[in-house]
Amino acid sequence: MLRQDSHKLKKLRRSGNPLLAAKNLESEKFGSETSRSEGGANCMTLQGTVYKTMFLSSLVGASAIFTWQKAFSLGLDARSDMAPWVIGSSMIGFIIALCIIWTKDLAPALSPFYAIFEGMCIGSVSAFVEQRYPGIVMPCVGLTFATLASMLAAYCTGLIKPTQSFRLGIFSATCGIAILYAVDALMSMFLHAPMPFLHQGGWSALAVSLVIVCVAALNLVCDFGNISEAVQAKMPKYMEWYGAFGLIVSLVWLYLEILRMMGKSNSNR
Repeated sequence: MLRQDSHKLKKLRRSGNPLLAAKNLESEKFGSETSRSEGGANCMTLQGTVYKTMFLSSLVGASAIFTWQKAFSLGLDARSDMAPWVIGSSMIGFIIALCIIWTKDLAPALSPFYAIFEGMCIGSVSAFVEQRYPGIVMPCVGLTFATLASMLAAYCTGLIKPTQSFRLGIFSATCGIAILYAVDALMSMFLHAPMPFLHQGGWSALAVSLVIVCVAALNLVCDFGNISEAVQAKMPKYMEWYGAFGLIVSLVWLYLEILRMMGKSNSNR
């Protein structure tokens, strides 16, 4: 049994989503002996993870709608008036995410708060983009959920299999994108010269955004595989919240990248 669990742990190490990588799951031991003796009552289930993902998604949507309506009902200029909402909610969400990553048994208590603050962030960003390109947000929301459905279908049918090599490639690409964004942030902060292909229009910038969207979408496949393997390994019940939290992180990233890509597409017209 220990040998089987060790093998599953090694497979999880190549998660595309760093939040669900084995470094973050290693200490869980795939469930306790007490959970096993109780017939799995305290073990992670796929159904429970799905329900918790739906709950967190509803919180993201509700808080996003709140900030969206606040921006338009008060006639706020999203660039200036909503900037504190974007910065504040994103920073708080980031801190909460770090707490969940390093102390996974806090996921049931902190994941809802993460979803609320991330929803406030994307609602504010969406209001700004909608003011600049009217009618752009709803197609982006639809495209995000369509991508989620297509990735789930590809995973369930075996069209895309999250093998170890696949996960390693997606993980490397995700880390590369994170480094790229970090460098861009530093250049913007200290040199006032952000990378043009990340912010300006043009077909080359649109191509870069498309690649990033594809990487974000493929992270979902890795997440599905990791959650499925964690369920089979009978990890603790609270890991349902952690799995749902990881999926929400991927979905929020995917939506923001689609929004960025569609904004660049509109600027090219």
